[in-house]
Amino acid sequence: MDLHQLRCFIAAAEELHFGHAAQRLEMLPAALGRHIRLLEDDLGTRLLTRTTRNVTLTSDGEVLLEEARGLIEQADKIAARFRERGRHQTQTLRIGAIDSAAAGLLPLLLHDFRDQHPEIGVHLCEEKTIKLLPKLLSGRLDLAFIRPRPNMDARLVHRHLFHETAVVAVPKTHRLSRRESVSIRDLANESLIVPERRSRPHSHDLTMKLFAEAGQHANIVQIADEKQTILNLVAANMGVAIVPHWTSRMATKGVRYLPLRIPDGTMDKLPLAVAWVGKARDPLRDAMLSTLNERLTAYAREA
Repeated sequence: MDLHQLRCFIAAAEELHFGHAAQRLEMLPAALGRHIRLLEDDLGTRLLTRTTRNVTLTSDGEVLLEEARGLIEQADKIAARFRERGRHQTQTLRIGAIDSAAAGLLPLLLHDFRDQHPEIGVHLCEEKTIKLLPKLLSGRLDLAFIRPRPNMDARLVHRHLFHETAVVAVPKTHRLSRRESVSIRDLANESLIVPERRSRPHSHDLTMKLFAEAGQHANIVQIADEKQTILNLVAANMGVAIVPHWTSRMATKGVRYLPLRIPDGTMDKLPLAVAWVGKARDPLRDAMLSTLNERLTAYAREA
């Protein structure tokens, strides 16, 4: 029995669905099932009853679930405590950020933070929200700049910062590229490139909701995962894309960014939040949050 097997069991027991549990742990369902079978073999008992339609806990599984949660919580606390000891010895703050925040907000924030606290180093990890949250919970990150998700873990505190505005990325040779700005109606017949929804739900839904609110059909021709890939596809004349304003700082040859005209009050689809583990005391993290609070209004104007 090892901790990874217990984490797999807990996820399956809480989700009661192997596919959802595997997605939560970012692994294949077959691998999840293998780890749980190894755990059952090691303990000599069935923990889950699986059919083609559902998953249920056995009586032994119910007993183990409570004990496994306690073991994992204790293991995470031990790991976090020792990471914290090492981190404070080196005075390093570990920050995670989604790509648009890493391109736009973080350079502004880190510049101001370094002026105030030159003795504190910062390690930056750029990832999607779905990957940043587990790192935050396990103690591998101290702060994360994320798109807030529904039903976030109760151990996390998150604070809304502002909504990012959107721009339209078009090829420089496109018929719209000479415009000063565009509306959704201008994009009604255009080929659209959108992010994959599972990993970037806010960015994906941004395009879909803007078109729906304008009474237009979204002509999606390509789905891609990474922002840089989307911009490269735009540069290759594969289509146009609606992206966060700060994405325009990712210089891509052959792409022009146009302001998007939308009705007042409708641009609330790209929320940016900062999150951290609530009960842990951390003076380095609090120093960063203090700088963020002082300069937030100025940062929001840049978004």
